Amino acid sequence: MLPGRLCALPPSSFAQLAQLLDPHTPGKPVLSLSVGDPQGTPPAFVAEAIAKTAGEFGKYPPINGTADWRQAAADWLTRRFGLPDGAVDAERHLLPLNGTREGLFLAPQILTPESKAGGRPVILIPNPFYQCYAAAALAAGAEAVFVPTTAETGFLPDFAGLPKEVLERTVAAYFCSPSNPEGACADAAYWQKLFALADAHDFTVFADECYADIYFGAPPVTAMDSRFAQTGDFSRLLSFHSLSKRSGLPGLRSGIVAGDPALMQKFRYLRNIAGPTVPMPLLAASAACWRDETHVAANRATYAARMDVAARVLGNRTGFRKPQGGFFLWLDVGNGEDAALKLWRDEGIRVLPGAYMGREVVAGDPTSNPGFRYLRIALVSDLVTIEAALERVAGSLDGVL
Repeated sequence: MLPGRLCALPPSSFAQLAQLLDPHTPGKPVLSLSVGDPQGTPPAFVAEAIAKTAGEFGKYPPINGTADWRQAAADWLTRRFGLPDGAVDAERHLLPLNGTREGLFLAPQILTPESKAGGRPVILIPNPFYQCYAAAALAAGAEAVFVPTTAETGFLPDFAGLPKEVLERTVAAYFCSPSNPEGACADAAYWQKLFALADAHDFTVFADECYADIYFGAPPVTAMDSRFAQTGDFSRLLSFHSLSKRSGLPGLRSGIVAGDPALMQKFRYLRNIAGPTVPMPLLAASAACWRDETHVAANRATYAARMDVAARVLGNRTGFRKPQGGFFLWLDVGNGEDAALKLWRDEGIRVLPGAYMGREVVAGDPTSNPGFRYLRIALVSDLVTIEAALERVAGSLDGVL
């Protein structure tokens, strides 16, 4: 049983998937493309850094990380986002995280008041969305307002189109670019408009940018460079980054939150009480990762090759769209749940119905869920597995895609 407010959450996406598929026997040997679990061999320097500092497992790690980690993180943020030297202060603008999920969940807890504009505080969430966002809003006592992302909106949420009454009660907006699940990237104009909206209505942008180094073409425009260009600072911004995706190291549980120093001070205060820390050997490995770009380029090339396979197998079908970033296909099949069940029964392919990541816009109308038509397919396996799985997908859904 979940505690308190969290009891109101629906089952997780993967619990719903188990309910849909597990009563049925897969038609062929199982190939799973449902979970975005990066696979590959960690860079050798990761194990070397952990082994070299293993004795420090015997010490409590500092809440703000080591000086070496802070400098590596600040240098990476400066370099990656083209910021002027000194724009990112290693002591004021950032903190380590146990992966981005921890930070994304805690973020609303540091800034959600009892009320705003005479009503319940609002947190804006793209729809479909990463389930952690809704849990975080609920835990903070906020009203979650789900903002559809559809083909018509470029798979990006139209926050500015919300009623003024909602925007006035808004305390934060989650925004993921490249987005999960659609792989859409915001351009400079979108970021500028979003921050102008945050300034006008006094809310914070939670920029989930864990896929920022997985892209196909030019690097995506991001939150920190956009905000700095606009104001010369990082006000009203918390930006989240992860080695799970950038470096293919989900088991390291290591990320960064960076942004507004006043908000970072509150974040540090909460984490000092809540106690989530990253062990010092893992901080050493993380610092090495933030300093190295060679393994990141190789990781990105691996995902590009997987996307090329997807484009070759599925690219001539109307339901296929190559994402701008990330490692998911967002495949239009008309009815994602029906298609997922058919793929499991016929082909033993396990994929996630898009509706399980979204919410109905009109209660009682499942087709109003922006994810209703889609399947989310994770391209994280080896090329042979991905090609074999997508060939089965193409054959089973021929005439649908």
